[in-house]
Amino acid sequence: CSFHGFDAEKDLIGSLANMSTGERIKAIRKMPETMKKKREIRNKVLKEITEKSRHRGTQLSCCTQCLRETAVSFRRFGNTVSEYFHLLWVQHKALKIIGAEFGTSVLSYFIFLKWLLNFNIFSFLINFSFITIPQFLAAEPNNLSFTGLELLTGAGYFQQTILYYGFYTNATISKIKNGPSYNMQLAYIFTVGIHFVICFLILLFSMANSFSRNFVNSQAYSVSASKLLCTWDFNITNEKAVKLKQKNLSTQIKERLTEVNREVVSFSVTQRLARVGVHLLSWFASLGTAVAACAGVYFLSINNLELFMKGRQNDLESQAAMLVLPLVATLLNTFTPFFYSWLGHMERFQTPGQQIYVTIARNIILKISIVGILCYYWLNIVSASESQCWESLVGQDIYRLVLVDFIFCLLGSFFGEFLRRIIGTTICVSLGQPEFDIGRNVLDLIYAQTLTWIGILFSPLLPGIQMIAFSIVFYVKKVSLMRNCQPPRKVWRTAQMTTSFMFLLFCPSFLGVLSVIGVTVWRLKPSEGCGPFRGLSSMYAAVSEWIHTLDNYTASKWVVWIYHNLITSELFFFVLSGIVLIITYLYSQIIQERKRTTKLLRKQITD
Repeated sequence: CSFHGFDAEKDLIGSLANMSTGERIKAIRKMPETMKKKREIRNKVLKEITEKSRHRGTQLSCCTQCLRETAVSFRRFGNTVSEYFHLLWVQHKALKIIGAEFGTSVLSYFIFLKWLLNFNIFSFLINFSFITIPQFLAAEPNNLSFTGLELLTGAGYFQQTILYYGFYTNATISKIKNGPSYNMQLAYIFTVGIHFVICFLILLFSMANSFSRNFVNSQAYSVSASKLLCTWDFNITNEKAVKLKQKNLSTQIKERLTEVNREVVSFSVTQRLARVGVHLLSWFASLGTAVAACAGVYFLSINNLELFMKGRQNDLESQAAMLVLPLVATLLNTFTPFFYSWLGHMERFQTPGQQIYVTIARNIILKISIVGILCYYWLNIVSASESQCWESLVGQDIYRLVLVDFIFCLLGSFFGEFLRRIIGTTICVSLGQPEFDIGRNVLDLIYAQTLTWIGILFSPLLPGIQMIAFSIVFYVKKVSLMRNCQPPRKVWRTAQMTTSFMFLLFCPSFLGVLSVIGVTVWRLKPSEGCGPFRGLSSMYAAVSEWIHTLDNYTASKWVVWIYHNLITSELFFFVLSGIVLIITYLYSQIIQERKRTTKLLRKQITD
């Protein structure tokens, strides 16, 4: 039997080797085999193709044979790299386990975290490729000594490195005499500008895709019968994978049934008035806390700048003073959400979803307000100070905020979840294990990403630092979740939560960052002694001077025409906004039509 099986496999590999590349890929995909078996068959087919090409080598020219061997080598190298990254990227398996154990509500946080991690990898690659690598060619030696404290403060040795804006040159880089040159001013502003345009498009596409999947087509496969009968993957043969898939489907069906069977609790007039009073008091307390926190951060930032301007004799004291502002801001962002969570428990919402959304709204008001106060401090006070390079000073502040926020995020997993589990299982058993706080953790991610976007202009490598931080946070949170937390007591479905997270990331966060970057580029005067825009009236003046230079060359007249008639034209953006509104209206009509069609189909199926 094994001999006949070997012959059958050999015939299969031979037939696949004779197919074209597209037909071969489709044939392998349609095989009812596991992914591991499909990879083995694909590798054997590629090996067979290589051997056949060698046998025909005597009949082919040397050039043709070389090209074929090169193509096969590249294909095999690409398959090897993809398999390596598939083995390296174990987050997909972790997400499956989290979804099966804790449901879609907790899973939505980790999906959002993974999406932000990929986002920062993309940002880091763009900045490193077009800003940092060219600067290496023109970099001057760093004469400052490294003490180790710079890892916490971001100052000292790091001031004269590629980490900050002030280190980048304003010269045109050219290593070959009379050869091609690299304009650092244009590279810096165009890289940052194009990066934000791409981020804008990615966010819009991600929100539209998530909205379509979770709001428009959410009913397509949400019925329990279709979940049970039509979503099983028959290629799964591993026993652990089968049990994980069964548990995942069971959790999703429970969530769906809970949503369908949810009862609407009726309250008397007195109870309604009491609940409204509790809600109003809770909102008054949360808004008052946010105002007090913002006032504290503002006055502390003013005193912090005065300390820097006076200078210090004791270096350790100076280093400690640098950490006061990020420590206070992070403490407020860390402990105030616990107060908001307590308010949410006191209000006794009917569903966990209502409590989470209200908690998220209060946290977003707090965090965005603190970031707004810090931006006002940087753009109106630090930029007008007597600092030799205020852009690098802002970059250092943001570096410290990102680093301290990351440290407190790790400490929060230990003190907020690990110690809470120890207390709930040994000292006060009635408390039990803690539940994963989705609202607080999501807002921590949005806060960290907002700081990263603001800091890109002042510290181009900040996305790389955030990339490392998010990678560590993913695995720390996953381990803490599996060991310390219990599944939600009330099973509930959160198909729309990821869409809400992306909307919050876009509307208060990203649009606010664009306003800050716009004011910095168009309105503020760059430092005279540092950075690629030194000596200019504004960062955007570099583009205006470049356009003025292109006006002298006939071949570049089309660039000048686009700049004057499109980029600087209010009419163009007015027409563009009208087109976007029309497209949005048509898209909404399509969504409504699809909703009506879906309802009719569901009614027909029910009948």
